[in-house]
Amino acid sequence: MKTIQFREAIAEAMSEEMRRDETIYLMGEEVAEYNGAYKASKGMLDEFGDKRVIDTPISELGFAGIGIGSAMNGNRPIIEFMTFNFSLVGIDQIINNAAKMRQMSGGQFNIPIVFRGPTASAGQLAATHSQAFESWYANCPGLKVIVPSNPKDAKGLLKSAIRDDDPVIFMESEQMYGDKGEVPEGEYVIPIGVAEVKREGKDVTIVSFGKIIKEAYAAAEELEKENISCEIIDLRTIRPMDHKTILDSVKKTNRLVILEEAWPFGNIATEITYQVQSQAFDYLDAPIVKINTADTPAPYSPGLLKEWLPNSADVVKAVKKVLYK
Repeated sequence: MKTIQFREAIAEAMSEEMRRDETIYLMGEEVAEYNGAYKASKGMLDEFGDKRVIDTPISELGFAGIGIGSAMNGNRPIIEFMTFNFSLVGIDQIINNAAKMRQMSGGQFNIPIVFRGPTASAGQLAATHSQAFESWYANCPGLKVIVPSNPKDAKGLLKSAIRDDDPVIFMESEQMYGDKGEVPEGEYVIPIGVAEVKREGKDVTIVSFGKIIKEAYAAAEELEKENISCEIIDLRTIRPMDHKTILDSVKKTNRLVILEEAWPFGNIATEITYQVQSQAFDYLDAPIVKINTADTPAPYSPGLLKEWLPNSADVVKAVKKVLYK
């Protein structure tokens, strides 16, 4: 194993796949000359040249469409959005072309394309740059959605996403790019659609994904001092969702808390809640509790932002609620 930053894991995954397959290229704003807005493509222009690492104008609709068209013609593009907030400018191409082209063409075209970049909040970036759209994209048939929480998962899942023959939404975080973690030295991939139990426990199941899962880890450490044992599941892939891992855990612990950095209405936690109550209702000893952001646009004020975001204290409170403590 070696220890690298999250941004290095992303760069390694892209570079290794581009060495393996010449039809793969990276395109987006500042990915080339600037080495990426978050330095996640550092050194790639030097290695692969400007035909395969391509800087674009500020034109998400344009370069999303170019990527989809090139995928229809045998290429495997990686399209970087500086943030998924900006993907809204190109969402027509993603939803109406990338996600639907296989069906609309009667299977004549598949779209092997990855749309990647950071999601959710990243400090004081205010309302329009702090949004989580995992549930938006996961709602659309034809798209796969991945949200890793650490360098090892990021690298292994990004390699799988690039090799996949369907469009994949790959969501990162500005606040994770500097995170360090152990990554295997050799070649490896992590299959899409498989969650992982990151911490074994017996009293309550906590399901989360992305950077907010750190609050679950912190809460579990605090609760351990009170002899409360938390099992933590990292979804890693939002769609297709690994229902079995969640259900198996709930059948063991009989209690479920879901932590997600997203608005509360109609989110990923809502879907998990439905699946668990429909398939494991008799195993539940308490109502499911989901923890989300406040139901407002993200505030700019640091004091308000702190109140808006879920935190480890919220998780501790939720766990004690389902344990009737």
